[in-house]
Amino acid sequence: MAVLPIRSEPDPVLRRCARPVEKITKRIVKLAHDMLETMYHAQGVGLAAPQVGVSQRLIVVDVGEGPLILVNPELVAQRGSSTDVEGCLSVPGVMGYVTRAEQVVVRGLDLKGHALEVKGSDLLARALQHELDHLDGILFVDKATGLTVERGRGQA
Repeated sequence: MAVLPIRSEPDPVLRRCARPVEKITKRIVKLAHDMLETMYHAQGVGLAAPQVGVSQRLIVVDVGEGPLILVNPELVAQRGSSTDVEGCLSVPGVMGYVTRAEQVVVRGLDLKGHALEVKGSDLLARALQHELDHLDGILFVDKATGLTVERGRGQA
């Protein structure tokens, strides 16, 4: 596994709608594992393929319950509403309040091509929605209020 460079705003790959993964190849499996390694190295809880420069619909998430890898994930149900602070590995040093669904159901494929359904609430729901937004070229700052920048970070 390798730690990949994380793309930062304003990299154009972050604003593109990612393409579906047509076939789960060895390259996709390696990319998913490299994304997990990169996410852990950066101390994040989620990472989408566009954040490492690959415009394909692949996300990884781990909120402390073990890693999830989803190929071609789709939000199929949501319930409730919750506002909390978010940040993003692609927008370093910036934090803001984002309102998202409190509970979600996401469907996709695992790395063997089997259908997978993930039900998440609280932090897992928030992380899944955040990463799904990345696949559609949406950054948390597009939805956030009360943005703050840490002194010495996130500045050019």
